[in-house]
Amino acid sequence: MNVYLDNAATTSVAPEVIQAMVPVLTEMFGNPSSSHAVGRRSRVIIEQSRRSVAAHMHCHPSSIYFTSGGTEADNLALRSAVRDLGCTRIITSEAEHSAVIKTAKSLERSAGVQLDLVRHESDGQVDLVHLGELLALPGKAIVSLMHANNEVAIVQDLDRIGKICREAGALFHSDTVQTMCHYAFDLSTLPVDFITCSAHKFHGPKGIGFLYIRQGLQLGGQIEGGSQERAVRGGTESTHNIVGLTRAMRLAYDDLDAHVLHVRSLKKRMVDGLNAHFPDVRFNGNSDQPDRLYTVLNVSFPPHPKSGMALFLLDLEGVACSGGSACSSGATLGSHVLRALNYHDSDRASLRFSFGRYNTEEEVDYALEAIKRVFAPVK
Repeated sequence: MNVYLDNAATTSVAPEVIQAMVPVLTEMFGNPSSSHAVGRRSRVIIEQSRRSVAAHMHCHPSSIYFTSGGTEADNLALRSAVRDLGCTRIITSEAEHSAVIKTAKSLERSAGVQLDLVRHESDGQVDLVHLGELLALPGKAIVSLMHANNEVAIVQDLDRIGKICREAGALFHSDTVQTMCHYAFDLSTLPVDFITCSAHKFHGPKGIGFLYIRQGLQLGGQIEGGSQERAVRGGTESTHNIVGLTRAMRLAYDDLDAHVLHVRSLKKRMVDGLNAHFPDVRFNGNSDQPDRLYTVLNVSFPPHPKSGMALFLLDLEGVACSGGSACSSGATLGSHVLRALNYHDSDRASLRFSFGRYNTEEEVDYALEAIKRVFAPVK
């Protein structure tokens, strides 16, 4: 049996999404920028998709800019804030995704921006008092803090953080890649200036996402070229992928309540099984608690001779999970998130299990048995 529990890294493409994409690939192949009927048909499809996405987000369609995914969207938000919106400071956290951390450090080197790192409370929440102190320093700032951590499932209060930023006159960007289509967003009231999306996190295709840009913010282009995406993102649009994102989003939000209940039950089944067999198990970031990101469980296992090989051994057992973000899978220092939040312990294996709509109770039970075999007492 093969069990896939790495949905935070990527998800399988839903059959309904594939069905929606095939006609676009085979019949609606025109360049959306062409003036003839074939091209105009593609343009209509893209704008219909943009309106559909905006309706789910409760924002104006002109605020949705399609990108190649979350990393490009994060880069576009931060770089444009510095280049086009007068930001001389970036406030973020060491626990952010590398797309934010590396971009912020790059801008610190290349553009001379001041980079400040906000502290976290012992439970992983952002220290809002410290955030306020940083915002009181001189210089226009953009704050970049993710909605939910992709490794340890800590969920930040976007409304509260956004209001603090507004009061200080700062821009607020949130990487919402892990929560998009797993939580509802009402951008008509949420005080954010930018949020990001990547379709492959919710059973859409890879290579497509979007950046929400609050109306009134004027950004220049990051990818120079044609006037696509209102000159913010040049290059011929990937029409079939845009359709795939839109269908995946509709599929997710049409069935959101049932999806949440299903995934929460799978996660609880895993937590209960681990607690029953490993008395000294720990859940990094309190990821077992109901107020955490319900799709992610980060487990710190008791010290064991096979800790260093746990990920590999589970793979041999047919269980796919991860040791952290897939974007950092080639790193040799372990998870930067666990280190930043003081959860790293070199004697213990920390593994991330992430659940999706197609996982079953039988798969969770199989994974639990495989984990027991890997961490069996050494005689």
